[in-house]
Amino acid sequence: MRPALLFDLDGTLLHTDPLHAAVFQELFAERGRAIDEAYYLRHIHGRLNADIFSEAFPDEDAEALSHEKEARFRDKLGASAEPVAGLIELLDLCDAKGWGRALVTNAPRVNANAMLNAIGLRDRFETLIIGEECERGKPDPAPYLAAMQATGSGPELSFAFEDSPSGMTAARASGAFCVGLRSSLNDAELRAAGANMTIDTFDDPLLLTELDRRMTPTGAHS
Repeated sequence: MRPALLFDLDGTLLHTDPLHAAVFQELFAERGRAIDEAYYLRHIHGRLNADIFSEAFPDEDAEALSHEKEARFRDKLGASAEPVAGLIELLDLCDAKGWGRALVTNAPRVNANAMLNAIGLRDRFETLIIGEECERGKPDPAPYLAAMQATGSGPELSFAFEDSPSGMTAARASGAFCVGLRSSLNDAELRAAGANMTIDTFDDPLLLTELDRRMTPTGAHS
């Protein structure tokens, strides 16, 4: 087995939660329901659209709502966005070390490609694990287990980067070492969801120390 870095996308590689929240607020408002940021973080953040819309609007077509929501998100995203600080340098380190790398997201494939293109990193991720294309999406660990298989890694040598409770639950259940990005949630909230450590950006010195300590064949999880 070889070490691997497994990355969530939304809110992890780039700050997209404000865009997603705005679209959900629009869709809910058009149906006579007002939701705020707290509702978004508690009931929507990191979950599959099919589950969200089936629960919120059981009399409507969840698939059609999902397509509408994601089209509006892509319009708001536009063609250019900034990656989280330190990401490119971390990917360079991953290349230099020969570690595996995969994207693990509940976003539809068209959105994943749009976001990676917006931050100019589509060619840095050959392996994309899409939640809705797996047997089960996050919070089930299936997408992370698929990423480990695709990269030739295993739980004891995988670092998972997540920003949502749903994603963190999936990563933790897969056995990976879990790093929470404090893009929307704080340290306590991410740790409550299963994070082993949390960071603001990928250039956090503590992350590099932890990678150096754990990314060896003899490394073990605590």
